[in-house]
Amino acid sequence: MSLAANPLSITVVGLGQMGGNMALTLQAAGFAVTGSDVFDVARARLEGLGLAVVAPNALPASDVYLLSLPTSAHVREVIEHSPGLLTLAPKGSVIVDTSTSDPAVSRELAEKVTAAGLHWLDAPVSGGPKGAASGKLGMLLGGDDTTIERVMPMLEAMSAKRTHVGGPGSGHVVKLANNYLCAAHLITTAEAVAMAAKAGVDPAACLAGINSGSGRSAISEVNFPEWVLSERFDSGFTTGLMRKDLRLARNAAEQLGIPLPLLQAVVDAWHANPEQPTDSDDFNHITTPILACASQAEGNQ
Repeated sequence: MSLAANPLSITVVGLGQMGGNMALTLQAAGFAVTGSDVFDVARARLEGLGLAVVAPNALPASDVYLLSLPTSAHVREVIEHSPGLLTLAPKGSVIVDTSTSDPAVSRELAEKVTAAGLHWLDAPVSGGPKGAASGKLGMLLGGDDTTIERVMPMLEAMSAKRTHVGGPGSGHVVKLANNYLCAAHLITTAEAVAMAAKAGVDPAACLAGINSGSGRSAISEVNFPEWVLSERFDSGFTTGLMRKDLRLARNAAEQLGIPLPLLQAVVDAWHANPEQPTDSDDFNHITTPILACASQAEGNQ
């Protein structure tokens, strides 16, 4: 695809596994892409892969500023303070937040961005580093139709599925709901497989049965064969990030004044033992102690 077919200039802020791969995917699709990160090693890695990179205090004027950052606090810092997109970004440019952020903070920032003459779109993603590298991400969009239409060529180059779920902050609300279900399914699927294993059923056979019925999920169909049973545990998403997202989901429910006892139970389960798994471990490792209990039980028979 030629550059002329993709006139949008894009600055990607945050060059981790997700942001770096998104930047390379967009560049390969013909967009003019510049990357930036606070860490020298991240900039050097992407520069070595052929991406133009700059320090955070030297962001160029761009049509789109695509943020891929760990937390809402980092998003706020980039927008309000360092480098301060509210004053740095040209009027009319679009700030697209692909991070998993606090919806309340996103709505607050969206108001400030709009007041500064800029446009906002929250677009949290799923699909991991592999999806970012292949342009096959799933995206949940929170913003207005006009902004989405303007950046649609970029969104199409990055994603296989795009769902517009509402105004600013809505994408992050639905992303937290999704990650809550993902976290819950990892625990419930591990418990189901452990129960079957204790009864003498091979885990792979158990999963085949679950996946032929109504209990199936992306966790049973993808995560377990891809990362759990294979013991690869290299999905690219950490336990610490999932714990953070669960806390955000719980906080959002509390702000809305709705009791969600199962959500709280899932939050508690993920925080029960900070060493098993550790925050730096792949998030699929939450299944390890559950499945180990079945093995230990078998050994004690």
